[in-house]
Amino acid sequence: MENKEHFGALTARMRAFREEVLDERPFVDAERAVLCTESYRQTQNQPPVMRRALALAHILDDMSIYIEDKTLLAGNQATKNCNAPVFPEYTLGFVLDELDSFEKRDGDVFYITDEDKRRIRGIAPFWENNTLRDRGMALLPDEVSVFMETGLFGMEGKLNAGDAHLAINHARMLREGLRGYEERARRAKAALDLTDPDSVDKYAFYKAVLVVIDAVRRFSLRYSALAVDLASRESDPARRAELERMGAICAKVPYEPASSFREAMQAVWFSQVLLQIESNGHSLSFGRFDQYLYPYYKADLDGGRISEDEALELLCNLWIKTLTVQKIRSQAHTLSSAGSPMYQNVTIGGQTTDGRDAVNELSFLVLRSVAQTRLTQPNLTVRYHANIDRRFLDECVEVMRLGFGMPALNNDEVIIPSFISWGVSEEDAYDYSAIGCVECAVPGKWGYRCTGMSYLNFPRLLLCTMNGGVDLTSGKRFTKDCGHFTEMESYEELAEAWDKTIREMCRYSVIVENAIDKASERDVPDVLCSALTDDCIARGKTIKEGGAVYDFISGLQVGIANMADSLAAIKKLVFEEEKIGRQQLWDALLDDFQSPEGQRVQRLLIDEAPKYGNDIDYVDDLAVESYEPYIEEVAKYPSTRFGRGPIGGIRYAGTSSISANVGQGMGTMATPDGRHAREPLAEGCSPAHNCDKQGPTAVFKSVSKLPTEKITGGVLLNQKLTPTMLSREENRQKLELMLQTFFNRLHGYHVQYNVVSRDTLIDAQRHPEAHKDLIVRVAGYSAFFNVLSRATQDDIIGRTEQTL
Repeated sequence: MENKEHFGALTARMRAFREEVLDERPFVDAERAVLCTESYRQTQNQPPVMRRALALAHILDDMSIYIEDKTLLAGNQATKNCNAPVFPEYTLGFVLDELDSFEKRDGDVFYITDEDKRRIRGIAPFWENNTLRDRGMALLPDEVSVFMETGLFGMEGKLNAGDAHLAINHARMLREGLRGYEERARRAKAALDLTDPDSVDKYAFYKAVLVVIDAVRRFSLRYSALAVDLASRESDPARRAELERMGAICAKVPYEPASSFREAMQAVWFSQVLLQIESNGHSLSFGRFDQYLYPYYKADLDGGRISEDEALELLCNLWIKTLTVQKIRSQAHTLSSAGSPMYQNVTIGGQTTDGRDAVNELSFLVLRSVAQTRLTQPNLTVRYHANIDRRFLDECVEVMRLGFGMPALNNDEVIIPSFISWGVSEEDAYDYSAIGCVECAVPGKWGYRCTGMSYLNFPRLLLCTMNGGVDLTSGKRFTKDCGHFTEMESYEELAEAWDKTIREMCRYSVIVENAIDKASERDVPDVLCSALTDDCIARGKTIKEGGAVYDFISGLQVGIANMADSLAAIKKLVFEEEKIGRQQLWDALLDDFQSPEGQRVQRLLIDEAPKYGNDIDYVDDLAVESYEPYIEEVAKYPSTRFGRGPIGGIRYAGTSSISANVGQGMGTMATPDGRHAREPLAEGCSPAHNCDKQGPTAVFKSVSKLPTEKITGGVLLNQKLTPTMLSREENRQKLELMLQTFFNRLHGYHVQYNVVSRDTLIDAQRHPEAHKDLIVRVAGYSAFFNVLSRATQDDIIGRTEQTL
């Protein structure tokens, strides 16, 4: 059987629905912005938490709703599928600046009507100096202004939309319904001692929760009424019955507990789209999908209320609907999030809370549905462990063969012990899920931003270190002067200067993060998301105030491989073998290796210095040594939630740098590894392009030397294989054996595969019309190749093709 037929085909209507969604041109959508502005104008006397609740209620009551003629699930984010709503309470600045240029982008193109341009310009005066971005910038101390001016920390995503980067407690929501949350909020509100000063904020929070839950109930009832109305005008009996059932389901969930698989699926989709309407934060994930939905599926299957094929179609429907969620980013932000990703992660597999293999029939069905839809959403992650069902692992490899970059694999054998070491209970650690890309958290119990805080570009900061604390790109002083490279007498002097520089920059990044977090806490509290996260209702606090059970965050460290390769080249060729003089290297960097002498230096750097990714201790140890000061330093600084309720409230490291390697590379001059100025950096913890010459096993060994247990924010490893490589059974078995070695013996954190040939990618650049459905793994997510910028496409083409 051909691999494409292995998982079967979409039903005719899901195939048609998929094509309809893919054919939609994404527009910037003004409706939510207008409705939000109307509410904010009327509630200026209210505390922020009530303003947010009332704004969401107004939006849900008055926004356009529709039910597509092929769908089995109701719920939309905007006036049309794939439109991107505008969130003016966060910012309108980049939207106004780019109103006439969205269509002219190199990648991540959006369209906008003249009418919506007019509506956005019409609300702009109200939001002048009145957004999260305005207040966040006002909170920043002067000493970090240079980093905001130069965009060093990449804070666009934190200022322009909500945080997300979590999964809510789906199991509890399905079990209790929002009625259960409403009852808990009422009891907590009634039990407040109103003479206690802390009760002032708690009282407002509980009122806001009740407002939002009531609004969500009205929202689902709007769809119920629409479905019933459509049914009354439907001539096809089968479709009429579906619409009538949809109407009954929407009248029940998510307010009441779900009692069937169909009800649970509708409630899950409602929660997903509602949280996007609330704040549009990306990396809002589905959690352990096959675990909390399996009881509903199993009961309905055994009771004859649903067939496997019907459940499969419903799953495919959910993934197509998931693709309709959109987000408009600034041009600057697209450089680190190429392909308009939403990172809506679905996690399957892993272990139960008592350590047994958690794979079930629904796990296989999710694999099959994702294989049939072949979309960029959801972002599928499989939890690997030593006793994983081998048949399930075989099926995972079969999905990989389809060539759209899924599933990614995360390793229980590393992540669970790491969580426990940070103070997470054993039961909760075993219940973790992937969030967004490769980062992980406990669904429904973890606060915002388990990763995705500020970026730290290691190679750019190395150049800053070598230049006496002055950034080579901007010419601005970033750190104290620890000496110029040309005057350093030993490698140890450079290592000591790097230690001081990275610690100082770490401190600055924390200052920025804390200011933005405080602004978010005060101005844009997410009421619904907080209510659905344990234990905000019990504590009477939003997530940002410390309502979650756990709260650990991480930034993103970019260019790990370039850093290691650069240090290895300097140490070996400049200080040990003296083949390159300090001034020669510095001149070559400033010249971007353009002169004949610069080209000679570059050849030495590339050809004679050891490279990370080849299992060479000399360079791999330098990767660890240069990373350790940051890991040690960042642990010193608590978050804004420390001591306010959650377990943790601290920071750790993470390499899940999404596509920031391209954008950050554009802002980085030539580096001592021989890389030209403005070229992409290595992504995640993967080796630099074409530097891993010894095959995938050597890459695994190099990566495994990183202090993975301390990089809990994610250790992202991308690998590339050709489709022909996995066409042979013996190679598929080799891959599985390699994965077992990487995860079980080497304690690797994560790996994912692009299974696509270089020739196909080059042809897709030349003839995009012939590759409409080509999907590639960009970083911790997949994207349609054709929507990526040329620079990101080139970055993917340039990755090493491994052999087994």
